[in-house]
Amino acid sequence: MAEDATDDPESALAASVFTRILGGYEALSIYLGDRLGLYTALADGPARVDQLAARADVHPRYAREWLEQQAVAGLVTVQEEDGERAFSLSPAQRSVLADPSSLAYSAPFARLLRAAAARTPELLAAYRDGTGVSWDQFGPDARDAQGDANRPWFEERLAPALSGVPRLAGILTRPDARVLDVGCGHGWSSIALARAYPAAHVEGIDVDAPSIDAARRHAAGIPGLSFALLAGESLSAGREATADIVFVFEALHDMPDPVAVLRSIRTALRPGGVLVVMDEAVADAFAADGDEVERIMYGYSLLICLPDSMSTPDSVATGTVMRRSTLEGYARAAGYTTVSVLPIEDFGGVPVLPARTLTDRDCR
Repeated sequence: MAEDATDDPESALAASVFTRILGGYEALSIYLGDRLGLYTALADGPARVDQLAARADVHPRYAREWLEQQAVAGLVTVQEEDGERAFSLSPAQRSVLADPSSLAYSAPFARLLRAAAARTPELLAAYRDGTGVSWDQFGPDARDAQGDANRPWFEERLAPALSGVPRLAGILTRPDARVLDVGCGHGWSSIALARAYPAAHVEGIDVDAPSIDAARRHAAGIPGLSFALLAGESLSAGREATADIVFVFEALHDMPDPVAVLRSIRTALRPGGVLVVMDEAVADAFAADGDEVERIMYGYSLLICLPDSMSTPDSVATGTVMRRSTLEGYARAAGYTTVSVLPIEDFGGVPVLPARTLTDRDCR
């Protein structure tokens, strides 16, 4: 009689490690389906092996192996038709794997994993010598995944989330409000802001030239919206304090000198202006029994965000897991005197950092 693995710590851990390795293989199978257009082809309707191979322009033998593996993994649906297998996507599978507009869309995350895996030699060298692997080295998979993964939330949830905070809504709805989006990436956050507040002037900035190029393509024809290739640290150079509100979405933890960026943003804000930082919803303190959010954030940090930050000499090397106390410390070092948290439950815990305030109050 086989013993229950849970009664043996070694067997239990070995089983757990096996599950994680299995997850890695299946994540890379999702990458294949995403990048080869296999999920998109299945979204067009049920298909036999030869039909899918023709739709996606892949070799039938590979199509068969991938379809069978996906069915075994529960990622596609299979039915027998006249003695032949027909594969399809259920509504849930389509939403998660083939619908870029869905809030459940998850295929881009496999691209991030692949981008990190492709740079394994560089990561090993960086871990040994204390250097890094830059965002540019991670390449299009990482860049596109970041944009595609964030797009649905920005398009569907950003404006409603902000409209529920009267102070922010009051600023954003002013005629000719000046809005700055620092670290805009593919520009979906800037686009969402420009569409939600058409009377505002929205500018997105980023240090990554291909991302700015993509943002400009995505935003073609949207009035009141512009993009610039510019580092956050450089906002204070040659600019007057004209911004009414500045956003930093999921970018501050990647920046090698976040205090310099926050200080530069402060000089760009008009008196009474507000800085909103949205970053990862990690726990307030380290605990070894962290949940899945902590685990995935540490995964991103180990393989992407920390190496990217450390690719810049003298980086503070924040990493993805930026605790609330760390962010507050950066804000106070940059000269902000008030730090609070917005009452938005699904916004990742967004601190608001009003500029040029005269009194401190507790962060609640």
